[in-house]
Amino acid sequence: MLKLTQWLWGLGLLDSAWAALTMGALDLELSFPCQEVLWPLPAYLLVSAGCYALGIVGYSVATFHDCEDAVRELQSQILEAQADLTRNGLCF
Repeated sequence: MLKLTQWLWGLGLLDSAWAALTMGALDLELSFPCQEVLWPLPAYLLVSAGCYALGIVGYSVATFHDCEDAVRELQSQILEAQADLTRNGLCF
């Protein structure tokens, strides 16, 4: 099963549980503070997921590793290209 399918199933189950609790399908008498928290819960979860995603991206950028071999290869290619252009009459 694809990861997207797993996430959609999970979100569908959470959405169903949220709808059942907020619409009174389970005949539960929830207290007013519980109802106050329950209604904006999807917005809270969306904001939390966004903060988590930003945190993961920030961490990945902060811990980005350089590839020293690729740097050396690119520098040698730059020197080779400069030498080739110099042979063709371009002055640096």
